[in-house]
Amino acid sequence: MSGSQQTEKGVHRMDIEDALDFTGRVVLVTGGTKGIGAAIAGAFLGAGADVVVCGRTAPDTLPAAGGREAVFVPADVRDPAAASSLVDAAVERFGRLDVLVNNAGGSPDADAATVSPRFVEKIVALNLLAPFYVAQAAHRVMSAQDGGGSVINIGSVSGQDPQPGTAAYTAAKAGLLALTRALALEWAPAVRVNHITTGLIRTESAASVYGADGGAAVAGVIPMGRMAVPADVAHACLFLAGGLSGYINGADLAVHGGGEFPARYLAARAAGEQN
Repeated sequence: MSGSQQTEKGVHRMDIEDALDFTGRVVLVTGGTKGIGAAIAGAFLGAGADVVVCGRTAPDTLPAAGGREAVFVPADVRDPAAASSLVDAAVERFGRLDVLVNNAGGSPDADAATVSPRFVEKIVALNLLAPFYVAQAAHRVMSAQDGGGSVINIGSVSGQDPQPGTAAYTAAKAGLLALTRALALEWAPAVRVNHITTGLIRTESAASVYGADGGAAVAGVIPMGRMAVPADVAHACLFLAGGLSGYINGADLAVHGGGEFPARYLAARAAGEQN
């Protein structure tokens, strides 16, 4: 990006507004039609980017900002051929690809002792293999164009702090973080690859998971005192994709409000409140 200035000490200082201006840049967000993905797509649109989103079915409404909306391409990114065609469609439409956000993912809870092999395969395919396939296709384009590109993988705290019922998901997300670091080694300097570890995020689809109190009790275990909202993750993506992070590669940016208080601390605090 343009906008760097030479200071008296010879250190380049980048203009903040220019660093967050994505005008003329093309962004692909997998699973970008709802929830966190839609917020990411909307943030990049608001910053001036042309944005492509994908999903297996077209949404009723597309992410929009600043009078523009995202372009939808149907794709099942678990299929390597579909992942490659998705990137080709973005390049055919806009001429280049500057940022890939591998956001598609997720899993329902399942008992590890009884879950079917088919379930495990699907969860690993969506959360680990699909990001690999789309990143490969994106690298083919980014490594050959002026300015290179940036890949951001959306991970989960489950990959580092497993919860009951998430064995397949946890394994896949742990693999995604390792994949990020491996690709960062191989693809720099033309293509930077970074990871975001997300924590508890308040979305419509997840509302029922957090209880009848709307997540108030859950928020109490987070140091920041609230669950994240999709915009928190979107803003982190803008940072990692922009000029302010030009030397950041292979990093894991935690967007989880500080994690969760240890159970022993919560137990001691509850006991103290009762006395």
